[in-house]
Amino acid sequence: MPSRERRYSREELARRGDEIYEQTISPRVADGHHGEFIAIDVDTGEFEVDPDELTASDRLLARFPEAQVWLKRVGYSYVRRFGPRRQLRTA
Repeated sequence: MPSRERRYSREELARRGDEIYEQTISPRVADGHHGEFIAIDVDTGEFEVDPDELTASDRLLARFPEAQVWLKRVGYSYVRRFGPRRQLRTA
């Protein structure tokens, strides 16, 4: 698969993707899609939703081969969490 040319810095891609998500997508997917992934084309505002991030991204790229993709996860601040997690203690 040929690689797509990046048109934005990581910061600009994130800013655009987060803005589109908050303004237009979040109100439409908040109920019933918790934990699912949103692949957003930051140029067009088009998006795909799926429980699997690769499937969402692949479907978006099938529709818009030149898409600049930003991923969000419904109900979470981040797509993935890295590093140690605090364990809750049960008595």
